[in-house]
Amino acid sequence: MEKEAKIYVAGHRGMVGSAIVRALEKEGYHRLIKRSSKELDLRNQSAVADFFAEEQPEYVFLAAAKVGGIVANNTYRADFLYENVMIQTNVIHQAYVQNIKKLLFLGSSCIYPKLAPQPLQEDYLLTGTLEPTNEPYAIAKIAGIKMCEAYRSQYGCNFISAMPTNLYGINDNYHPQNSHVLPALIRRFHEAKIAGVNEVSIWGTGSPLREFLYADDLGEACVFLMQNYNEAQFINVGVGEDISIRDLAFLVREVVGYTGELSFDRSKPDGTPRKLMNIDKLHALGWKHTTSLKEGITLAYTDFLSKPIED
Repeated sequence: MEKEAKIYVAGHRGMVGSAIVRALEKEGYHRLIKRSSKELDLRNQSAVADFFAEEQPEYVFLAAAKVGGIVANNTYRADFLYENVMIQTNVIHQAYVQNIKKLLFLGSSCIYPKLAPQPLQEDYLLTGTLEPTNEPYAIAKIAGIKMCEAYRSQYGCNFISAMPTNLYGINDNYHPQNSHVLPALIRRFHEAKIAGVNEVSIWGTGSPLREFLYADDLGEACVFLMQNYNEAQFINVGVGEDISIRDLAFLVREVVGYTGELSFDRSKPDGTPRKLMNIDKLHALGWKHTTSLKEGITLAYTDFLSKPIED
């Protein structure tokens, strides 16, 4: 990827997109094309077509998506399916129409079957039933993967896909209902600390195991893959180790400095029992994450404190 190349980062204001921008700028790429959702509605087919025709990007990082935690995924099922399918379909198709050099599509580890063997290998896609609570989002992401594969097969497009594990970091979403588990814990412990609350209740049993990757590590992995990976099959991006929600809660409590008690509400859903990515392919290419979980949570908490809290 040439240093003078025009690069479009779709979703540059989000957690993943902004991490990709930082990684690109760190390596000296400066001709970055950015559009906020107010400037360009990626759900609008004609608007996306006009944008690609005018800007003529050479490379595309497709990080734009409607995202959320278990509550948001299960509540806004139609929105998660419709908006994500529209966003990725419009961008992928116009990347083909304008004959761009390469596109990287970002999926999610939720694409794998709920009870797939662990760790999750790329070959496990579509071998079982999805987790019901985030099925619409997962189906949208699977459609994006298959679109990239199909455009590569039929038209010879160099479209690749990367499947990151659970993410957190700078510019994360801390909404009280629609956030993922790690940012939700950061906010809850912080607010409990400020309010002097003696106990914080955590959804579920605390037993599910999750893998967490700092977003800036993912940003660097995306740039690495754009430079070094050209295969049809998507590739997992993760850290290769997981942690229970219970242990994660105690780690976040430590970083935030909350001294109250924790309880676990067993009436709430746990979601998928375990989601650990097999990252042998990525390691074989020569890339590995550099940010430890505690270090990343500390950086994320610092970022949280620097921003106004969303109601």
